[in-house]
Amino acid sequence: MRTFSLTSFCFLLVRHVSAIGQTTCAVFQSSSQDFTFPVVQNGIATPVFVSPDDWPGVQIAASNFVADIERVTQILPSLSNVSASEGIAKSTTAIIVGTLGQSSLIEQVVNTTNLDVSSIRGLWESFIGQEVANPLPGVDSAYVIIGSDKRGTIFALYDLSEQFGVSPWYWWADVVPTEHSELFLMSSGCSHGEPTVQYRGIFLNDEQPALTNWAQQKYTNLPGLFIGGAMGTETPANASGTGSPFQSEFYSQVFELLLRLKGNYLWPAQWNSAFCVDDPLNQPLADLYGVVMGTSHEEPMMRSIPVEWTLFGDGIWDYDVNAQNIHNFWVLGVERARPYEGVFSIGMRGDGDLPIDAVNPIGTLETIIADQRQIFADIFNTTDVTTIPQMWTLYEEVEGYYEEGLTVPDDVVLLWTDDEHVDMVASPRDYKWVTSTQLSKLYEQLSLCVIRDAVRIWMLNVGDLKPYEREIEFWMALSWDSSVWNPDNVDGFVTAWAQREFKLDTSDAQTVAEVVANLTRYNARRKPELLNTTTYSLVNYREADRVVEAWDTLANVSTKIYNQLASDIQPSFFELVQHPVLASQTLGKMLIFAGQNNLRASQARLSTNELAEQVQELFEKDHDLEVEFHTLLDGKWDHMMDQTHVGYAYWQQPMTNTMPAVNRVQSRKQALPGVMRIIPEGSYGAWPGDDMFDCAQQFNCPAPTVLLDPFNPFGNVYIDVGSGGPVPFTWSATSNVSWLSVSTTNGSQSPSSTENRVFISVSDWSQLDAGSTLAQINFTAVASNQSDLLVPVMVEAQNTLPQVPSDFTGQSLRICFVESSSLGVVSFEAAHFARNTSVAGISWKVLPGLGRTLSSITPWPRDGDNGANFSAGTGPSVEYDFFVVSNITNLTVVTRLSPSLNANGPDRPLAYALQLNSQPIQTSYFIPPDSTPGGEPLAWGALTDSPQT
Repeated sequence: MRTFSLTSFCFLLVRHVSAIGQTTCAVFQSSSQDFTFPVVQNGIATPVFVSPDDWPGVQIAASNFVADIERVTQILPSLSNVSASEGIAKSTTAIIVGTLGQSSLIEQVVNTTNLDVSSIRGLWESFIGQEVANPLPGVDSAYVIIGSDKRGTIFALYDLSEQFGVSPWYWWADVVPTEHSELFLMSSGCSHGEPTVQYRGIFLNDEQPALTNWAQQKYTNLPGLFIGGAMGTETPANASGTGSPFQSEFYSQVFELLLRLKGNYLWPAQWNSAFCVDDPLNQPLADLYGVVMGTSHEEPMMRSIPVEWTLFGDGIWDYDVNAQNIHNFWVLGVERARPYEGVFSIGMRGDGDLPIDAVNPIGTLETIIADQRQIFADIFNTTDVTTIPQMWTLYEEVEGYYEEGLTVPDDVVLLWTDDEHVDMVASPRDYKWVTSTQLSKLYEQLSLCVIRDAVRIWMLNVGDLKPYEREIEFWMALSWDSSVWNPDNVDGFVTAWAQREFKLDTSDAQTVAEVVANLTRYNARRKPELLNTTTYSLVNYREADRVVEAWDTLANVSTKIYNQLASDIQPSFFELVQHPVLASQTLGKMLIFAGQNNLRASQARLSTNELAEQVQELFEKDHDLEVEFHTLLDGKWDHMMDQTHVGYAYWQQPMTNTMPAVNRVQSRKQALPGVMRIIPEGSYGAWPGDDMFDCAQQFNCPAPTVLLDPFNPFGNVYIDVGSGGPVPFTWSATSNVSWLSVSTTNGSQSPSSTENRVFISVSDWSQLDAGSTLAQINFTAVASNQSDLLVPVMVEAQNTLPQVPSDFTGQSLRICFVESSSLGVVSFEAAHFARNTSVAGISWKVLPGLGRTLSSITPWPRDGDNGANFSAGTGPSVEYDFFVVSNITNLTVVTRLSPSLNANGPDRPLAYALQLNSQPIQTSYFIPPDSTPGGEPLAWGALTDSPQT
């Protein structure tokens, strides 16, 4: 495989923005220096020739190739099927396309010119392309495109189509091709060796309601059509048919997209569909296109479960008691699939994707696999079933069986499951609405697969497909050529993607990359389906307010880009960027505002009602955005956003979107304590009056106190002055000290202006002595026909400058992290270490963009020292210098870790260790030794952090 440096990659992004992460050979003006070959020049297109004996999939791709040239140049090249015996009519130039060992035309070119094809002969899905002089009689020069096999040729054509300016998503995401009047290919051409991953696929799973409803509207349904076994011997138990819309017209679009992305493997929609039954053309059409078919982890032997078993099965789905009927069912599935290219799923799960019901599940599964292997031997008439591609998915309890000793033949691919990618339906909560997976997370996980040589099969659960276009393409780019990508150029992928899809300059494309990075970062902090009204703190660290501000900033930036785009480009930007940004912003703000509404109701604040109105408006806006998506391009994608996402009560989707509960206060009734409400930052309570949060006693509580210190990251604290009812009032704030700065010292509140936020800070810390200094601010409200209302707020300024210890080894206090005594925490990013100590060639590497905020760190290289374990304190380490100014004896350290399994084996379990100064080292294991095989630690379901005291 080729090597690709970051430097050259960046150069190519500038010169050839249509190509993402690939060596390019397409240019748009002739250059004698580059020795270019004309594809379209002076309004004339070079003819394209394919041999009639080449694969049908090559013929289809060649037809799409010339159509792509027309999409870019408005000129359609001729496409001709010409055999070697017929010859090509005299032509100055030609483009000759074909597969080595299949195309007689290519064989003639190779024999005539002695073209060296040794670099691809016998390889998997490889190709070369270059200009060749006098390739055939009557042809002066030709650009010859040769694939090592059928998909090698197909990928060579689609590779050039993308370079010409046609996005793989031109239909599925309405990306407008980039137009050029002329096209050229560098004479030296493009080539590619074997892909990183052999089978690279997507799984259309959990496809209801969105994809199913959309397809039901767009494609003709043919109920009652069945194709059973090799000879059609099955009779459906349910004569009504599947009713599935996923038929050949639908799948032709999926097949083309998959191949344009250089994927080759598909698990079809499953839950109310049966690929081989829904349409008798589905199975042969996949093979015609050149797509390898398979079935999911719970659908062995190329048969759909539960649909086909419901239609054709006899008895219960239990191998211990109904083995012969199930065996016969599988036999017909293999007979039906034998003529076509596929990877067979083996093993078995119980009905409804549950564990099998067996007294001895390991013994039963070993019997099942042995019987399935015998079916292969019988139907394929072979004594060597290792030549038949097979895979077995270690999903949930099945992994436990494997860990407990279940044996699997060595030729069977073990497909390990990872629930961290793009779409999932499972506990604790499914997620399948909008994009919520960071590309940096995909890279981190998949690069581990490459290092461990787990590169036979990669399968991505893409749900409805449509909301995850960018993530699917990055997955395919990594599986096609992992050598191109590294932790530092993931954002470069999105920049190039934005340039290709939206015709943006480099600056705006980088802005889009930042928008995408933040969109997925914010949604990955907590999946949208897992958000609730108190996910983000309503009172601490201004977290909820900062989240709202971040969403608003992101939406404004995205909208600015959207508004400057040409009208024909806006639909694709809306689908791929603008909608997920606005939809996520709307949901996030709605839930936060609902939480604030609930809190303010308990604080007797009139602004409670305003927040209730905003929640209602955002709830309606959520639907408006769905309607806008559905009416885009005359309803092309109607129903694609049908997925519900508001009002989850358990792991499964709600049956309808439900607005979060809100409260209202009586707008015409004054709160019992008076016209004014005082709420200091960090408090759930409010003054004056009784509030359960004002003090432990819950009544007759003292005046509130706010704390200030020089290391508070905000530099101030705030006090909210709110209305307690319909009576307007004016207020003033007076301090008894000169060193206290008050942002606003007076104001007026009324039903039309219910809230005012006052910021308190120390104007000059040098005026204060070390230690604590007290002050008081009196908030006085004046209202007509009422006595003045006074609420004192105590201010404690903690001037706690740290004393640098004599043995401090940091460079200076300025680059260290110092506890804010008023907040009681010191916080820093993983990447902000003071020292990075290498051991055995392993150190800690920053992974930009991964995580909740800035980045993450991981040991690097991943396979350093052959994956050996280190005793705590002896391995590679990072050190952080920080100061704690509070007078405390115990510290609680909270680390945020990405969930990981013991991929190095049970003898080398993953763990991390922490040490504070010279205190004892404390070690935590990701998966404790007593965890159930195949399961996850109980703590994973309850805790997101790992505290160390």
